[in-house]
Amino acid sequence: MNQEALLSIPKAEVLLEALPYMQSFTGKYFVIKYGGQAMVSPELMESVILDLILLKYIGVKPVLVHGGGKEVSQVMAKLGKEPRFINGLRVTDDETMEIVEMVLSGKINKQIVSLFNQRGGKAVGLSGRDDEILQARRKELEQVNGDPQSEKTDLGRVGEIIQINPALIYTLSDNGYIPVISSIGAGLNGESLNINADHAGGELAVALKAEKLIVLTDVDGIYRETEDGQEFISSISRREIRAMIMNGEISGGMIPKVESCLMGLDGGVRRTHIVDGRVPHSLILEIFTNAGIGTMVTQ
Repeated sequence: MNQEALLSIPKAEVLLEALPYMQSFTGKYFVIKYGGQAMVSPELMESVILDLILLKYIGVKPVLVHGGGKEVSQVMAKLGKEPRFINGLRVTDDETMEIVEMVLSGKINKQIVSLFNQRGGKAVGLSGRDDEILQARRKELEQVNGDPQSEKTDLGRVGEIIQINPALIYTLSDNGYIPVISSIGAGLNGESLNINADHAGGELAVALKAEKLIVLTDVDGIYRETEDGQEFISSISRREIRAMIMNGEISGGMIPKVESCLMGLDGGVRRTHIVDGRVPHSLILEIFTNAGIGTMVTQ
């Protein structure tokens, strides 16, 4: 056997390790919440896009949901507006809503779709307002940072989803397209509402009866504090997650991410994952290898 053939054997072994996963996931919906550095770095963007094209070619039905908080904040800063967040949610007045919709639906969404098409995929860009995919009402926080003594807080044009209309997603996906959805909701009066993209991903995964919900973020996964320092958690239950939120081990912007996983599990999604989007091809590594690389949140 020549040297080149010998060097190729590990590649074959990787494909064989992935085979059972490919067989079990064919025809199933995967919802991927796309955000963080993986939306900023051109190299990481291409990595995510190629992973999703591969999933589509082997029979998985990926649906990509994205926010764009970093870019929204950058545009706000240029316009002299100071971003405010409560419990990881952006306070959204009318002017901020215009910026959010311009950045998410007008710029980022079209960039992602263009990259899919350049790399041989078929994608269609949507807003959650299209066909009222994400129907929402204005959200009011009952507590701030879990404090029962805090007063109700008006977040402005921040929405919470009350209904998902997946018909257009089914049509596109069944006809070979990857739906790319920006997290803008349709309010009860037709107005745009800013939906947290993590929450949108969780709700969509439930509505689509997805096999998996995968949240791409800028951390390895979930850690817990121990006497010896931080310990990485490769698998954690819903009960443990809720306890970590209550005791403050999970806070800030990580709260909506784990909440989306809990939404998915409560609604029947089989597996939910928090994965480091800064790692090239992290989706493939998490989905098709026995070890995985992120934190899986289970029942």
